[in-house]
Order: sequence, then structure tokens, then C-alpha cells
Amino acid sequence: MPPARRRSARSTRAGGAARRRATRARRYLIAMTGASGSIHGVDFVRRCPGEKYLILSDWARQVLHSETGLKPSALEPHVKRVFADSDLAAPFSSGSNRYDALVVIPCSVSTLAKIAVGIADTLITRAAQVALKERMRMVLCVRETPLSSIALENCLKLSREGVVIMPISPPWYTAPHSLDDLVAGFSGKVLALLGERSGGGWRESDLE
Repeated sequence: MPPARRRSARSTRAGGAARRRATRARRYLIAMTGASGSIHGVDFVRRCPGEKYLILSDWARQVLHSETGLKPSALEPHVKRVFADSDLAAPFSSGSNRYDALVVIPCSVSTLAKIAVGIADTLITRAAQVALKERMRMVLCVRETPLSSIALENCLKLSREGVVIMPISPPWYTAPHSLDDLVAGFSGKVLALLGERSGGGWRESDLE
């Protein structure tokens, strides 16, 4: 093959690969810990678009059932796969498996602390360490109040590393009429942060 044709073929292949990367669905790794507020994790799993994988800690499974009456099987239709937190051999223990964001919702202060000091004893905390070292986006939706000085210091430490600390604080400016509206409002804020469509913003009509 003449050099010009070889260069053209390589350019065509490279262009095709770039288009495939641009059009593929975003990949999200979602984790739920044993913090109260499992309804937020459930709503986000259901609303988040793209290719989704879910990690549930042992306590998350118990809190999920006690707070919502749901079992993990109820979330399986919304994700490609559910991983146990004890599965440290899972693909996301390695930085070779990329994703667009790790979202921990709800995130307990215990999980926050482990991530902040570099402990990777579960799949959730290992995935968080991978996200940190690979400079992948991470959002921690902390569900605890009040916050101790230690928790605040851990939040600051991680924020300086590029982690988004997003305490679960539903918006009221949308004039919610129900608990579901409040929960959906917070999910919308997380989705907007990730660059996904999330509905209208506050007084968005004034921008038209």
C-alpha cells in the first residue's frame, strides 16, 4: 500500500475510534454505604443515565431494607451489575477499568474517613483510592449532621484532592410537594454536576 493510502487508513481508523469514544454512554460507578438516607441512593440509581455499576456495602443492604423495604434485587434492573463490597477482586479494583465518575450516595462519615486516610479494605474504599490516584471524578454525598471537626477536616482534605463533597441537602426553591420531589431535587443536583440533563434550574425561564 502506498504511504499516502496507509496514512489515510490510519487516519480513518483513528477517527472511527474517536467517534466511538465520543458517542459511548457515560460509565458511572455508584456506591451506597450504611448511612441513613438510602432513598437518595435508590433515586439516583434509577434516574442516572448511562452505563451504571452498583456497589452495596453490607450495612447499605440492611439500611436499604429497613428504610425503604427494598432488597438489592429491586435495583438490579437499573444497573449492569451489582457488586458486593467484599469483592476486592472486582474489575473496579483496578485503574485499568475507567469510568466517568464514582458517586457514593449516601456516604457515611466512616467511609469518608477511610477514603481520606487511604484505607482500601473494601471495594468501595478501594475504588475511591483508584479514583484518587487515576484522577477520576469522585462525588461523596455525605449524610451526617452535625459534622465533627474530624469529619470536616476529612472533607477539606479530600476536597483539596479534587473530590466533590456534596452533603445531602435537597433544594427547596423548586417548591417540592412531596418527599419524592425533595429526593428527586437532590438527584437532579448531582446529575447536573456530572453534566447530565437534570431539569430546569432556579428561575431558568429568566434566561430565555
